Amino acid sequence: MMKWSFKKKEKQQIEEKLISPKLDRRILNHVPDPESIRTTVDRRGIRNERLAAQNPDGVEAQALDKLRMLSLRYTADFDVYILGPRKRKKDTVKARAVDISSTGLLVNMEDWAQGDSMDFAIGTHASLSFNLPPGTMPEGFESRVKIDAKVVRSFIHQKGDQEVKGVAFEFDRPLAEYFQKKRWGYSIYSASFSLLLAVGIIMLMRIESIIYFQYHYLLYLYSLIAAAFLLTRYLFGAMYRDVPINPHYTPGVTIIIPCFNEEDWIQRTVLSCVNQEYPIDRLEVIVVDDQSTDQSVKKIKQVIESIHNEAERFATKERVKLHVLPENGGKRVALAEGVKMAKHDLVVFVDSDSFLEPNAIKHLVQPFQDPKMGGVAGRTDVENKYTNYVTKLQTVRYYISFRIMKAAESWFDSVTCLSGPLACYRKELIQKHTDAWLNQTFLGHPATFGDDRSMTNFILQTHRTGYQDAAICSTIVPSDVKVFMKQQMRWKRSWLRESLRAGGFIWRKEPFMALFFYIGLIVPIAAPAVVLYNLIYIPLVHGIFPSTFLMGLVLMALLMSLAHLLFRKSKLWIYGLVFVAFYSIVLLWQMPVAIATFWKSSWGTRETPEDIKEREKKEARKNKKARKNKNGMGLPF
Repeated sequence: MMKWSFKKKEKQQIEEKLISPKLDRRILNHVPDPESIRTTVDRRGIRNERLAAQNPDGVEAQALDKLRMLSLRYTADFDVYILGPRKRKKDTVKARAVDISSTGLLVNMEDWAQGDSMDFAIGTHASLSFNLPPGTMPEGFESRVKIDAKVVRSFIHQKGDQEVKGVAFEFDRPLAEYFQKKRWGYSIYSASFSLLLAVGIIMLMRIESIIYFQYHYLLYLYSLIAAAFLLTRYLFGAMYRDVPINPHYTPGVTIIIPCFNEEDWIQRTVLSCVNQEYPIDRLEVIVVDDQSTDQSVKKIKQVIESIHNEAERFATKERVKLHVLPENGGKRVALAEGVKMAKHDLVVFVDSDSFLEPNAIKHLVQPFQDPKMGGVAGRTDVENKYTNYVTKLQTVRYYISFRIMKAAESWFDSVTCLSGPLACYRKELIQKHTDAWLNQTFLGHPATFGDDRSMTNFILQTHRTGYQDAAICSTIVPSDVKVFMKQQMRWKRSWLRESLRAGGFIWRKEPFMALFFYIGLIVPIAAPAVVLYNLIYIPLVHGIFPSTFLMGLVLMALLMSLAHLLFRKSKLWIYGLVFVAFYSIVLLWQMPVAIATFWKSSWGTRETPEDIKEREKKEARKNKKARKNKNGMGLPF
């Protein structure tokens, strides 16, 4: 049986830049309290009169989600300029941010002295100016801010050998509301207008394709099909809506986390899975370690022990477990073992470097009210998005892949990949296909990767598959170019293998969905030949500059970037343009290689047995060459 056994990974040389939420003193601050000892969602008891007014019918789930977002604090370190009530610039005081939320800001007044023009008494009004650096708050908040606030608390604390005055400000309005009027509103209007313009130009260009169709049938047919495929994905993605929360529907859920050598992130993953806004008697978490060779097991035991010590009333000893496999078996074996142990009817697979939002499970299970729904994917965002340009490129791509592409497929209840970071299945269906899944081969070679696409294919043959955009997790993506390239090659091979499998039954699904599935299979495979023809053959043979083709690439890139700007209101939207250029220049040419080597079972980034065989072959060739050189053979003199 194929395994995912690979050597202990090397520490990443690149320092990942992550957003840092301020930790609450309670580990399980989002878990519903069965004894109602806690009476507030947040330890500061954020006022919810406005929320109550906005939710007169008692839409509790949405109100709690909004309250949580308003109260969530993030560690900060940037300059803040404070202008007192007299609004005199000469009285401006410089401070340093300590933490920030959508509703307020805590600063250190390191240069403040008694007798300064501002006394920072409670109730004092001031004007705050600061620049929110990227990565301090969630995507979309990175911008210049000038907002009125009032002092709600001031105190003296010790910082090293120095006494420092700390001041807490409450904004006159939440930052989300501030940005909606200052920047987000403009982003939405400009992105919407630009998207409509881009779509209009694409449609005009396709009219040109119809006119010239008689001169080159294959080329212009490809152009028409590719444009239709792309535009319909965005159309159905825009029409997509989540299944709303039914507060009376809380089925039993078992979260399974397979782990191998993930000591850097596993504690945060486990904690995010336990700390869910979900009834404690209907949620269990099982961590299955696949004989890790690093400190993963130790880290898992530490976080589970800290969870157990939180409070007995949360019953974590009965519902949070660690199981270590007796021998290394691979990711699929680890997941299958977790399913065997699961006591609930729904199982959720979560990758060991992915972190769930507190309301993720609550949203993820809602489509299962339909008895024909077999599996549901959540949305995966990039956690380390601000690390470097490699992660920024992936940020835009991930969002469009989920919010547009998976959402479009969900319109037809036929999501073709329930992605590994967060996916939920009916346990009975997993058990039905476990043997075939574990022993899957392709052209005689064991299938060691693409476990998510593979299981999705098994489910999709008899059941529906869906997507919930509000079920959010974030994951660590490759920040090194070489690792990223190897990951992309592995994904292309698994996509090709599983798409060929799905092609054998997808025609039985909704006809329109089936049609565009086959188009979506043909377009990427034919793309390298089309690019070569337009960018190399036409200019060299006919002396014509490929302006129309290049304009098409630019418009395709604009669709991705503008959709990201529309939904995320983030300055990272520009990386959608960069990604399309990078894909056309570099990633596109992986497809022919993937086609030629799609039977390979090596991960490239993880040493499975197939990777070991390849490495040993390379080492044997290298040793043979070294022996020949040592014996004086093959030398250039």
